[in-house]
Amino acid sequence: MMKQQPLVSLKEIKKHFPVGSGLFGKKDQFVKAVDGVSLDIYPGETVGLVGESGCGKSTTGRMVVGLTNPTGGEIYFEGKKLREYKAKKTLGKNLQMIFQDPYSSLNPRMTVADIIAEPLVLHKVGTAKERRKRVDELLERVGLASYHGSRYPLEFSGGQRQRLGIARALALQPKLIVCDEPVSALDVSIQAQILNLLKEIQEDMGLSYLFIAHGIQAVKHISDKIAVMYLGKIIEYTNKEELFANPRHPYTKALLSAVPHPNPKMRNRERIILKGDLPSPANPPAGCSFHTRCPVAMEQCKSIDPNLLPTSEQSLTACLLFEEKVAN
Repeated sequence: MMKQQPLVSLKEIKKHFPVGSGLFGKKDQFVKAVDGVSLDIYPGETVGLVGESGCGKSTTGRMVVGLTNPTGGEIYFEGKKLREYKAKKTLGKNLQMIFQDPYSSLNPRMTVADIIAEPLVLHKVGTAKERRKRVDELLERVGLASYHGSRYPLEFSGGQRQRLGIARALALQPKLIVCDEPVSALDVSIQAQILNLLKEIQEDMGLSYLFIAHGIQAVKHISDKIAVMYLGKIIEYTNKEELFANPRHPYTKALLSAVPHPNPKMRNRERIILKGDLPSPANPPAGCSFHTRCPVAMEQCKSIDPNLLPTSEQSLTACLLFEEKVAN
């Protein structure tokens, strides 16, 4: 049986932003926002990307849809290098994004109908009448009414505006949508509605998602696989069942220990408190980037940068605790 090809494949991608100038104006300092991320997303699959603010999640998502160019590595879409798609409009039809702030991502001077129809106009899809019909269908698909098309974004609540963002992302019937913390600015009850809507749409359309969030419970609800990111690198990658049942990396354990548990008997479980702040990506620590905060750090961690290696049939972990050279 032929192995399924990834829809999107990230191969050691990097994004380094210059922040300082040396002699003769030469850039001599860089923020390593993303520093060697590899990831595969298959058709119909949701991969969750979770980690603290500033770890490089959103930058990774922006590179996937072509909004930011990587400074190293390659991104493949359906087996072809993303940078070889010279016509950016071709990318836009297949790769879309839902942004974190549903208000700032919508033009306040445009009606809802014009906002949703804009991708169709740019790609010259259908006649004006056909586009209007498509807008009405999309509004109803995300739980709004067709008459909402004549209104402006400021007339909607935060949850409704995020529904509008979803409708706009769906306009061109893409194959993958990057969801950049789409529920973090919403109330908890509204978060559940949006997550359920995204799952329903995925089932109906066979979409793939890269779902970015710092709230690990939201990622658990919607994802098939979860990648844990720290300081520009993926440090653990597995399916969601394995991650929550048997987390391996000390950072992942700390993240999960902070999640409130509905079972009263589990509420007194040990909480892992990480010391210190997230190091600066402009000056990351030598060796393992997590060793400055790790409760089980060893002397080797200060000088050896661990590789992302298999720790079970389903899991990859970047930690020296699991490398044979340390165990021996």
